[in-house]
Amino acid sequence: MKKNKITNYFFEIGMLKKILHNGPQCAGVKRTDTVAEHVYRAAVIGYILGELEGLNGEKIASIVLFHDNPESRIGDHHKVAQRYIDRKKAEKKVLKDQIKNLPAKIAEKAEQMWNEIEKKSSKEAILAYEADLLETALQAKEYADCGHPTLSWVDNVKKYVKSKSAKMILKEIYSTHFTDWWQGSKK
Repeated sequence: MKKNKITNYFFEIGMLKKILHNGPQCAGVKRTDTVAEHVYRAAVIGYILGELEGLNGEKIASIVLFHDNPESRIGDHHKVAQRYIDRKKAEKKVLKDQIKNLPAKIAEKAEQMWNEIEKKSSKEAILAYEADLLETALQAKEYADCGHPTLSWVDNVKKYVKSKSAKMILKEIYSTHFTDWWQGSKK
């Protein structure tokens, strides 16, 4: 393996910390979350969903960790922009270019996980997709609680989640203010 290839991959993935989700900007959010922030919370959600549903939480979290990596090269595209580009085709091409310098076994596994969530070809991949959606719903609710017109984004997620646990969490998102977590925690 050529020197620095894995390190370069790590630096590239670091770009996700700089790429802002641009959909919320359409709703007037000035400082949106980054793709990396989204992926982190979605991975935690994926792990917990998996455990709640009796599946492999580690596998689900791993799938989520790789699903948005191509955005390090092509950025985030909101739903309006996605009408004009073939995002899936572009992301697949980016993924292949990104992982070609990783050890073959790792590259193969990364591609497998990415394909799995794209095709929703396993129970774990379906939960990884639901974790991605739930994270989006949580973020949209936070924005809505701050006065932005994003509650309909939470409503949209309702159409896609199927697992008992994801439905339960989504229901709780509606009735929870994003600051409730710290209420009563002060000394």
